Amino acid sequence: MDNTDICKALFDAFTTGDEDRVRSLCAPEIKAWQNNNPPMDLDTLLGFSHAVLEVVKDFRYEEVRRSATATGFVEEHRVRGTLPDYSKLDLAVCVVADIRDGKIYSLREYLDTSAATELRAALS
Repeated sequence: MDNTDICKALFDAFTTGDEDRVRSLCAPEIKAWQNNNPPMDLDTLLGFSHAVLEVVKDFRYEEVRRSATATGFVEEHRVRGTLPDYSKLDLAVCVVADIRDGKIYSLREYLDTSAATELRAALS
């Protein structure tokens, strides 16, 4: 599996809530950051992903652009869905990952925090 295949498999697993698949793609010691906030370990990342799927109806990634890098991948996408108040979620996101020995060991996600205000409120 090349780096773009790993990338696609990861986001497919996040979309469907397949935690076992996410675990199989990630190193146990993975660290994940959102906008340079404190890092999340794998269990925290999976918990966050599960919480998002619980509150965002028809969660999906659209307008996906992914590229392999020498050390991992970069993916830009729109996160879309419907929030509990029936407003539409539409976030532009960029994720940069590092892969070592076929496993993702670092994920850095960047997004416009002001556009995520309603999502944060729904997750509270």
